[in-house]
Amino acid sequence: MTETHPAEPGRRERKRLQQLDHLADTAWALFEAEGFDAVTMERIADAADVAKGTLYKHFPVKEALLRHRFHRELHAAGPSIQAALGAEAPGPARLACFFRLQAQWCERHRSYLLPYVRFRLADPQLATEGRERSGMDRIFAELIAQGQAAGAFRADIPAPLLAGYLQFAHLATLVRWLTVEGLSLEEQLGGMLELVCNGMGARS
Repeated sequence: MTETHPAEPGRRERKRLQQLDHLADTAWALFEAEGFDAVTMERIADAADVAKGTLYKHFPVKEALLRHRFHRELHAAGPSIQAALGAEAPGPARLACFFRLQAQWCERHRSYLLPYVRFRLADPQLATEGRERSGMDRIFAELIAQGQAAGAFRADIPAPLLAGYLQFAHLATLVRWLTVEGLSLEEQLGGMLELVCNGMGARS
C-alpha cells in the first residue's frame, strides 16, 4: 500500500499530541492494572495529574481513550503490516493476511473491544471525524483496488464501495466473536472473507 507523509505538525500541535498520548497511556496503564470497568475518568485525570476539565476536553468518555490508543498502535504497526502484505499476492491472499494479523491483535485486546465497538457505532462523527478514523476503510479499499488491478476481483464496482460492504461484514464477524464464546476469530474472519470473495452461490 502507498503511504502519505503529512506535513510535520507545529510546536503547539506537537504539544497537544503529546498530551493526548500521555492521557491515553495513563488510562491504558490503569485499565491494565485495575480493569476497564473499574477505572473512572476522575481516576484517570488524577493519575495523569491534569484537571478533569482538561481530560474531558480531549476525551469525553473512557472509550475515546481506547480509540486514541488503538489508532496509534495501528499507525505504528504500519511498516510491519506493509511488509507482511507485500509478501502475498494481490487479492484474496493479501486480504486474508491482513485479517490474520488483525485477529492476532484482537485476541490481545479482546477485553476492551466490545466497549470500543459500541462506542464507535454510537459515535455520530464516525463518518466525518477525519484524524480520529482508524483508516480501516482506506486499507480495505486499497487492498481491493490492488486485487482489481491484478484481475483477482471484479472491477465494475468501485473499490471504496466494495470496501464499505467488506467493512460491514467484518464488523458483524467481530461482534459475533465478541459475544459468542468458543469462536476463533481467525477462523471466523477467514470464513467471512471466503463468503465475500466467492459469493453465496451453491457449491457443485
